Amino acid sequence: MDNVKSTRTAFVAALEELFRLDERVVMVSADSVAVFRAGELMKKYPERIIEAGIAEGSAVMIAAGMASAGFKPYVCAYAGFLTMRALEQMRTFVAYPQLEVKFFGANAGMCAGEREGVTHQFFEDMGIMRSVPGFTVLAPSDADDTFDMVKRAYATRGPVYCRIGSGRDPVVGTDRILRSYGTDAVIIGCGAPLKDACEAADELKNEGVNATVLNVNVIKPLDEAFLSRYIEGAGKIVTIEDHNVYGGLGSAVCEIAGRKVTRLGLQDVYPESGTAAELRDKYHIAKADVVKAVKQA
Repeated sequence: MDNVKSTRTAFVAALEELFRLDERVVMVSADSVAVFRAGELMKKYPERIIEAGIAEGSAVMIAAGMASAGFKPYVCAYAGFLTMRALEQMRTFVAYPQLEVKFFGANAGMCAGEREGVTHQFFEDMGIMRSVPGFTVLAPSDADDTFDMVKRAYATRGPVYCRIGSGRDPVVGTDRILRSYGTDAVIIGCGAPLKDACEAADELKNEGVNATVLNVNVIKPLDEAFLSRYIEGAGKIVTIEDHNVYGGLGSAVCEIAGRKVTRLGLQDVYPESGTAAELRDKYHIAKADVVKAVKQA
């Protein structure tokens, strides 16, 4: 039987520690107390868990209001229902004012495929949240990493989005370098697929191909200095994630590897008001900026 451990129960265990540490920490649930295995926690701390029901947007607005009053809310729901149903609230009422709200999304990726199917498979969330200015985006490797990430979210300034799994999650390990056989290939991954990446590296080693496996659990902001050391010396780079190839970890790695590409556009900021021409000038996406970028390249 595979070695599995629940990212959901790890979340609750870490949150309970934070409850004891800081009375400002609360949980806001969008009909997700059972999903997150938080029933016993709710019995112990009934005043610290707010149930908004099947209303993700309302849950986010409750959390935003509490954060503006000095609380430290953790909003819990299915990953896709948060990042798609409540995206406007997360963007405009949490990220724009940089409130201390931490979001944890369950069932990230394809892990619910044998039960609910595509309506509960959420493979767009990292791409969505990477595009929202001000968000830190986390993708823990397994349950132990999730435990650490709950606390990391607490210590991180501003809003955080963290994706977790189904509750039957493979044990991967929390080290940044999971295999270090050589530089024939560098495999860069996040979440449960890292188990397969490690097993693949072991198999490849037996065939004479020496690969390194990197665990990237912070998708935004990426540790570019760390990744660049491995990317520059790699014979081949492979990324693996339980997510669409557009917008997730693979896209983020390509942004580092593709240094020949100069990307003009909004640099992860909220623009001011103004005419279109004024704003193109201010945010360096006007003709002069294209000319400059080409000359520098």
